[in-house]
Amino acid sequence: MPASAPEDPRPTSGPAGRRFWFIELAPGVLPRHFGTLLYGAFTSIGLLAFVAIGTPYVLNVYLQVPASEQGQITGDLAAWTEIALLLIFGPAGILADRIGRRQVYAVGYVFMGIGYLLYPLAGSVAALTGYRMVYALGVGLATAMLQTTLADYPENNSRGKASAIVGMLNGLGVVILSVGLGGLMKSFVSNGWDPAMAGYLAHGVVAGLCFLSAVVVARGLQPGTGISREQRLSVGELVHSGLAAARNPRIAFAYACAFIARGDMVVVGAFVNLWGTHAAMAAGHDPAVASAEGRMLFVIATASGLFWLPIMGYLLDRVNRVSGALLGMALAAAGFMFTDLVDDPLARSSLPFFLLLGIGQISAFAAAATLISQEAPRESRGAVIGLYNMSGAVGILFSTAVGGRLFDAIGPHAVFEMIGTLTVLVVLFGLWVRWKAPGPLSPRGRGAGLGH
Repeated sequence: MPASAPEDPRPTSGPAGRRFWFIELAPGVLPRHFGTLLYGAFTSIGLLAFVAIGTPYVLNVYLQVPASEQGQITGDLAAWTEIALLLIFGPAGILADRIGRRQVYAVGYVFMGIGYLLYPLAGSVAALTGYRMVYALGVGLATAMLQTTLADYPENNSRGKASAIVGMLNGLGVVILSVGLGGLMKSFVSNGWDPAMAGYLAHGVVAGLCFLSAVVVARGLQPGTGISREQRLSVGELVHSGLAAARNPRIAFAYACAFIARGDMVVVGAFVNLWGTHAAMAAGHDPAVASAEGRMLFVIATASGLFWLPIMGYLLDRVNRVSGALLGMALAAAGFMFTDLVDDPLARSSLPFFLLLGIGQISAFAAAATLISQEAPRESRGAVIGLYNMSGAVGILFSTAVGGRLFDAIGPHAVFEMIGTLTVLVVLFGLWVRWKAPGPLSPRGRGAGLGH
């Protein structure tokens, strides 16, 4: 296998600098900058997840939409959100490269907060969709900057561990903030508020946390863009560089991984839950119990991924990054394809397959994030990661649109087989990249790592 030099002559590791716990930081990055990044990892995904709780509440309490119509409205809102993200990720990355990460990140939180303040004020589904777009603008800016700062802050030989910590905090943020904030409406009602006022108060609390987070990242993240003003590219050059970066086979592979990894997250989050719920109802359980059974399968898959992440992060910092991405995608392919052996998702014998599914999904996500953060050129990193995020958004749209139809028309296995097959194709592409353009043989830029 040829050990050709990477096309990008950037050094893969800078001089020894500061550390945050066991993470080596890039030159100029302070521990408080990385600590703020971890705060953002916990709150960005955790706060954006509240919309899944707030939407049914708004539909039932304020708009009084019949239950038979809520599924389509919820799906349409999710689709519009992904379309908005597709339009936002590219400009967000370009803005980050022109004016700085922390400004864009803070504005993202602000728009999320405004969206939450407006959400319970919707007088129609059309108005709710408009407010959801305000929320989506904030989500796009904030999540794009989370990925970009994750690429900026760790030294190259610590990217895998940094991605693992960020991934764990993403998951913990969703669980802890969803549970904590999701009970606000019930708590306010229990304290004597009527349901409408309880909804206003709960959304106001979430909006306040968004505004507080805007202040935290505005003050705590590293100022500037990471390069001198003279090195900054024009807007036109940034747009071109984001597209031209795909000529680097490793970046093209990372884009393909993002398509799969982001779609994986949606499939595991939506269709594992739905599969378990349908199986429980078919076994005679009432809808409330069936929903709990389906949610437990999702929790099992998610928990297995969170426990596996530290191991995956360690491995990603020991192997060639293309090899690491191949490992993550191979685990994802195995997780999705082996669900074909599941007859009853609620049977104890099926648990190992859902454990593997969770491990594969989180491995693909962490490996793809680590690869793109290594390969994205510093002077156009925001633009390149913007396109990476756009590829992920397309993956989510595809997985939800096609997967949902396959689930209804053929059955649960069809969704997982589709994603597994696409993942195998990406693995084959990655094998070609590993052969033709492997890049640095180890994250330290020496040939002493594993996987070369």
